[in-house]
Amino acid sequence: MAELSEPIPAATLILMRESHGGAPEVLIVERAKTMAFAAGALVFPGGRIDPADHVAALAIAPELSDGAARIAAVRETIEETGLAPALTPSPDRAGAAALRAGVDAGEPFAALLARLGYTAALDALIPFARWCPNFREARRFDTLFYLVDAPDRMVPQADQGETVHAFWARPADVLADIAAGRAHAIFPTRRTLERLAGFASIAAARADAARHPVQKITPWIEERGGARFLCIPEDAGYPITAEPLETARRH
Repeated sequence: MAELSEPIPAATLILMRESHGGAPEVLIVERAKTMAFAAGALVFPGGRIDPADHVAALAIAPELSDGAARIAAVRETIEETGLAPALTPSPDRAGAAALRAGVDAGEPFAALLARLGYTAALDALIPFARWCPNFREARRFDTLFYLVDAPDRMVPQADQGETVHAFWARPADVLADIAAGRAHAIFPTRRTLERLAGFASIAAARADAARHPVQKITPWIEERGGARFLCIPEDAGYPITAEPLETARRH
């Protein structure tokens, strides 16, 4: 049996905004079908933590042990969606476009912010989860999830490279699309959407994050009543902690 690949450190942002008369919306991106990992799946914006993110963290937030992860989450969100959260002042459309162009050009992130007159407010990111599945995939990720308020009045635009669509939606509506076969998402994304669907406000999501310290979640297979289930810990804040292996693979 082939050995598991070494997990790649990664980070992702759950951007949230209040909606009129309902639960908060989150920013979702659809990955290109040509991607090696999670092709065509709905995910939250994010990606791997690069060596340059550690360099930027030393310059921007040396006091944060997870500074590189926070920078990677913000940087990848700018690249994939054109939105620039957790920056002061909050960029307008032109500022966000300039940031995206700098990220796309590979400009060092700390230098890019300084050149454009922005400061990273990395403490605006709220630690929410950490997923490290041990599925036998070509690429395996150890991903930190953060909550953050969405920038005001900004429209996401997919980069048409890694992502082909970016949109706002209530978690329950995304789950309904997945259940109906109109979309698909990997196991950690679905469990996260189920957790988010239970929040009536952004404040409720933040309170839940405070009640459940982040722990590394590595799903495991367990026999229950003659069937195989894919399971996660009961105490991590997720409303569904076990799913038949057959349906877990199907979505």
